[in-house]
Amino acid sequence: MIYYVNASAIRSGDGSRLRPFQRISEAAAIAVAGDEVLVAPGVYHEQIDPARGGTDDRCRITYRSVEPLKAVITGAESVKNWTKVEGTVWTARIPNSLFGSYNPYTTLVKGDWFNPECIAHTGEVYLNGKSLYEVPVKEKVFSPEVYASSWDPDFTVYTWYTEQDGDETVLYANFHQYDPNAENVEINVRRNCFHPSQMGISYITLSGFTVRQAATTWAPPTAYQEGMIGPHWSKGWIIEDCEVSHSKCSGISLGKYLQPNNENKWTTRFCKDGTQNERDAICQAQLEGWTKENIGSHIVRRCNIHDCGQTGIVGHLGGVFSIIEDNHIHHINNKQNLAGAEIGGIKMHAAIDVVYRRNHIHHCTRGLWLDWQAQGTRVTQNLFHHNHPPVGTKLVDGLALGEDIFVEVSHGPTLIDNNLLLSECACRLSTQGLAFVHNLIAGSFTFVGNGTDNGAKNEHSPRYTPYHVPHRTEVMGFMTFLHGDARFYNNIFVQMPERADLADQAKERGNYGLGFVNFICGTKPYDGYPTPEAYFGQFTTYFSRGYKEPYYGHLPVYTGGNVYFGGAQPCDTEKDATIVEGEVTLALREENGEYRLETNLYDLLPEMKLGVIATEMLGEAFEPEQKFEAADGSPITFDEDYFGSHRGLNPLPGPFVCPRCAGRTLN
Repeated sequence: MIYYVNASAIRSGDGSRLRPFQRISEAAAIAVAGDEVLVAPGVYHEQIDPARGGTDDRCRITYRSVEPLKAVITGAESVKNWTKVEGTVWTARIPNSLFGSYNPYTTLVKGDWFNPECIAHTGEVYLNGKSLYEVPVKEKVFSPEVYASSWDPDFTVYTWYTEQDGDETVLYANFHQYDPNAENVEINVRRNCFHPSQMGISYITLSGFTVRQAATTWAPPTAYQEGMIGPHWSKGWIIEDCEVSHSKCSGISLGKYLQPNNENKWTTRFCKDGTQNERDAICQAQLEGWTKENIGSHIVRRCNIHDCGQTGIVGHLGGVFSIIEDNHIHHINNKQNLAGAEIGGIKMHAAIDVVYRRNHIHHCTRGLWLDWQAQGTRVTQNLFHHNHPPVGTKLVDGLALGEDIFVEVSHGPTLIDNNLLLSECACRLSTQGLAFVHNLIAGSFTFVGNGTDNGAKNEHSPRYTPYHVPHRTEVMGFMTFLHGDARFYNNIFVQMPERADLADQAKERGNYGLGFVNFICGTKPYDGYPTPEAYFGQFTTYFSRGYKEPYYGHLPVYTGGNVYFGGAQPCDTEKDATIVEGEVTLALREENGEYRLETNLYDLLPEMKLGVIATEMLGEAFEPEQKFEAADGSPITFDEDYFGSHRGLNPLPGPFVCPRCAGRTLN
C-alpha cells in the first residue's frame, strides 16, 4: 500500500493520491510492513511516532520525501506576538498548553557527564533559522556580553531568557537591529521529530527529509538516548539523504533504551560512579535482549548533519553492526553552551563492527569519538579537518581541545585506514588495540598512555571496560589498560606549525606534554614502548615467586613503511622510518563547497618499495584476541585507496594510489 501525505491539502483525506493525509503522523499510525508513505513538499509541524515497523530488510516501511529535502519535519513553531520592552529587547508570552506534558522552557539540559555549571533549557529561540544564546539572568538580555568561547562570538550578543508566569512561558530576546515580527522567529516546541515511543519498531526507512529544531535532551550512555530522529532500540533502520540540523542536543540517536533503575543514576543518586553505572547498563542490556539478532544493523548515509548542540549522531549499544557512510557532519557544538563529555560530530559507545566510511567531518568540537568497545570498528576513507577551535577561542572547562578522532578505553581491534586527519590534533588515543594504515596525518597524537583511569586524585581508579565475543555483543571479559598494542603502517605524517594559543591554554590547564596535549606529529608519543620482539620475548617461562611485572608493562608498538615530513617524528623503536628533509607545503583549499589538497609532499617523496598490508600482517588485538578484519569476519587486504582506486603490489604510503590523486576533489 502507498499512502500520500500533503500538508497543503484542503482537509485530510484517506491517504490516497486524490485525498492525501495532511499529516505524516496519520500515515504512521496505520502503515504496516511493506507500505510506503510519500510526502509532498511542505512544512510538517509534528512529532511522528511510528506505530509499527517492517518485518525484515525486504519488507520494511518507507517514508519518502517526494522532492528531496522539500518535506520539512520541524519541532519548532513560529512566534509573531513579540512586543518591544526596551531598546532592542522584545518579549513574547506563550501559553503552556502549547507544549503539552513536555515544556522545553522548564526542562533543563542535565544528566551524567554534563557540566552542571552550564545552565540551558532544551528550548531555543531562532532568528531566521539561527539559534540565539540563552543567558541565565534577564539582565544579560538587556546588557549582552560577547561569549569568547563560542566559535561565532559576534552572534553571542543575540541573547534570550525565559521565565514562568502562571500558565504562560515568558520569553525575552535581544534581536538588535531586527524586528522579530517581520522576521522568521521560531521556538522549540516538540521533543523529537521522527522517533517511536515504543522499542522494537524495526526496519524503517526515512528518506530525503529536512528535519530540524527539536528540544532533545542530554544523551549520555547511562540514560535513555534520544535524538530528533532515532530507531529507539530496534533493528535495521535506514536514514538517508536527509538534512538534520538544530537539535538542542543530538541530531540522530542510535542509542540506548530507558533502564529506569539506571537513568542518570550518577547525577541523581551520586554514590556509584558513572563508569560503574555504565558497566551495569551494558550487562543489564545483555540480559534484556541486546544481541545481533535484535538490535542495531542500521544505515545512516548521505545525510547533511549540522548545527546540533551535543552530537550529530549519538549512540550507546543500539548502534552495533551499523554503517555510517557518505555523510557531511559539521558545525557541531560550536555555540559551546553545552559542555561535558558525550560531545562531538559522532559520539558512540560500543561501536561493535560499525563501519564509518567516506564521511566528511569538520568544524566540530570533536570529530569522531569512539568510547568503550570500539571492537571490530573500522574508520576508512574519511576526510577530517578543522575539528579544533578557531584562533583566539577561549576553551570551556569540561571541553577538550578537540581532535579528529578520539578512541577511549577500548581494547580494539579498531582499524583506522585511508583517512585524511588534518586537524591540529589528529587523534586522542587513551586506548589500545589500534591499527593505522595508509593515512595522511597532519596533527598530533595526544594522551597516549594517559586518560584511562577514572580521575581520582588520591586513590587508584583504573577503568575496567568490556571486550566481546568477536562479531557479537556477548561480553567475554573486562580489563584495564596497558596501552600500546598499536600498529602504524604506510602512513604519511606531516608536521604543521604549532597553534600557540592552544598550546598556551593547555599549559594553563597543566596537561601540556608528550603524553598529554602536544602538537608533535608522528608516533613520537610512543617512545619507550617495546617492540613485539622485546615484549613477547619476556614470556619464555611461567612467572613465579611474585615476579609478574611483564604482565603489567606497556604492550608493543608495531611499525613499518611510515614517512615523516616537515619535522614529524617517529617513536624511538621505529627503525625503518623514512624521514624526508625539505620544506613541505600542505593546505586544504575550499572553493564552492569542494575541498582539495595543495601539497608538494609527493615531489619530495623518495622512491620506496612498500609491501601490501593485510589482516594477517596486523595480527590480533591483544585483549579480545580478535584480528583486524571485516565485520563479517573476512580478511582485509588494503588494496583500495581513499577514492576506492586499486593499489598495486608496491603501493605509495598514505591514502592515495598515485600523486595526482591528491589534487582531486576530496568530498
